[in-house]
This record gives sequence, structure tokens and C-alpha cells, in this order.
Amino acid sequence: MIQRIQTVYLALAFIVTGILPFVFSLWKLSDGKTEMFMINQLYSIIFGLSTSLSLLSILFYKKRQHQFVLGRLNIILNLILLGLFVYRSLNLSGEAVAVSEKGIGMFLPIIAIVFLVLANKAIQKDEDLVKSVDRLR
Repeated sequence: MIQRIQTVYLALAFIVTGILPFVFSLWKLSDGKTEMFMINQLYSIIFGLSTSLSLLSILFYKKRQHQFVLGRLNIILNLILLGLFVYRSLNLSGEAVAVSEKGIGMFLPIIAIVFLVLANKAIQKDEDLVKSVDRLR
């Protein structure tokens, strides 16, 4: 059912990965320029895939197992994105253009992971409820 709590969590994950990267910068360089997620094509692709998986997961509200699998794939994708952000911020600190200040945008994958884990817990809870009702028949 589309009016379940996991839909709210998935919608929040959709907002975090689809809208907020345009608002918050990833980091601020030492020369005062801010860098958004569009600086690297890989970041754009992964944010786009994560947003698409959240939307697909919302649309598969009748297929709880598909929702659960898409949620797990989305969590893995956000972990990869977070790893890329951490690698970039740690690896480029010794270069001429140093990352001087991390932005809120760098932590967006963490927020998305939290919402996706909550959604997967709710999906699993619904699946367990349906299985327990099926046992009674």
C-alpha cells in the first residue's frame, strides 16, 4: 500500500538524493569557491541512480520484496558515494587547491542511508505481518 510509513521514508530519501544536492555544496575550497556535486560526472550519475532507485521503490509498493531489494541496492550505492566523498576530501588535502571546509552536501548520503534503513525495516515488518496472516489461513 502506498500510504505506508516506508513510502514516507523513501520519499524523504528521494528528496535527500534528488533535490538537496542542488542546494548544499559538497565542500568549500581554500580560495573561497564552493563545489557542488556536478563537478564530477560520477557523482551526478550515482546521485541520479540513487534518486531513481528511491522512486522505483516507491512505485513498487505492491511488491515488498522488490522494494526491499531496491532499498538494499540504494544503501550500497549511497555507501559507495560516501566513500568517494571521503576519498576525495582526504586525498586532495595536500594539493595546491585544498579542501578547507566540508559542506553539508558531503553528508547527504548518510542521511539517505538512515531513511533507507528505516524504510527497509518497515518493509520487513510488513512482510512479516503478511506471512503471519498467511499462516492463519
